[in-house]
Amino acid sequence: MRRLNSPESRVKNIWTLDCGLWTYKKMNEDIDLENPFPEPFELEITDSLDLHAFAPRDVKSVVETYLSEAYQKGFKIVRLIHGKGIGVQRETVRKVLAETDFVKSFKNAPEFSSGSGATIAEFK
Repeated sequence: MRRLNSPESRVKNIWTLDCGLWTYKKMNEDIDLENPFPEPFELEITDSLDLHAFAPRDVKSVVETYLSEAYQKGFKIVRLIHGKGIGVQRETVRKVLAETDFVKSFKNAPEFSSGSGATIAEFK
């Protein structure tokens, strides 16, 4: 049984966007705050992005970058998973979608595919 105050309980898994690269790092209390992600690596861009892994302050820039990359890769439809919650992330996502020139339309995902917890966007 692991104690709640054990060193392992203070470790967090963090994903962020750094210069166009998705970055993953285990963070703990000893992290260098000046350079918290010294080793970025690329992740494959797919037709779906789960925003739960990103800090709320980063969602707007993550969505903007993801949409641009997905569009350049030739995707016609993408799914952005923002969660149901109280709707803050959903509104951020939809504001970015409304302001993006190459987005043709967007709507709630079907119920079998996250429902109101995700937004489906169609590109021009």
